Amino acid sequence: MVNKIWGYFIIIGIVFALLTGNAIKINETILKSTTTSLELLLQIFPVIALWLGIANIATMSGLLEKLARKLTKVLGPFFPEIPKDHISLSYIASNIIANLFGLGNAATPFGLKAMSSLQEINKDKKKASRSMITFTTINTSGVTIVPTTIIALRILYGSTDPTKTVLSTLIATSLATIAGLIFDYLFARRHHE
Repeated sequence: MVNKIWGYFIIIGIVFALLTGNAIKINETILKSTTTSLELLLQIFPVIALWLGIANIATMSGLLEKLARKLTKVLGPFFPEIPKDHISLSYIASNIIANLFGLGNAATPFGLKAMSSLQEINKDKKKASRSMITFTTINTSGVTIVPTTIIALRILYGSTDPTKTVLSTLIATSLATIAGLIFDYLFARRHHE
């Protein structure tokens, strides 16, 4: 759906530029944006690779699994439909931990595995279960301690203090997660009444 929306924006922009006689600007923008994108990729890649490497080391050393096991005890009350030792809780915990460290790319496989395992225990395969909705809420709001992408972008653009946004990011994502869980609880409670 989002791809279609962006596609429409691009088509509308090109048609508008052609109708207003700005076709040359389209070429300039396309050429300039490819150069900027490549520069951004080359400068941001090392920071992301570093954090993905750290996440990989944490996974291979078993640290991620230990943290996930501890987190599954906390997650139990948020996911009452999931049996106590079900693998989906471990996937959810791993996803949350990866998001905590700003590793969205590393979190995605865990999120997909979590949804897949949640679908296996879902009674109505055509509707999202309560646990699926709660997980989507937590994953979308994503509490982040180390916003690696933001830090990398700030380094890229010459920030003198690239980690200055860490506290504000933590506060914003924490509040978003708390608000999301409150609304999730209220809607779930209302639905079951």
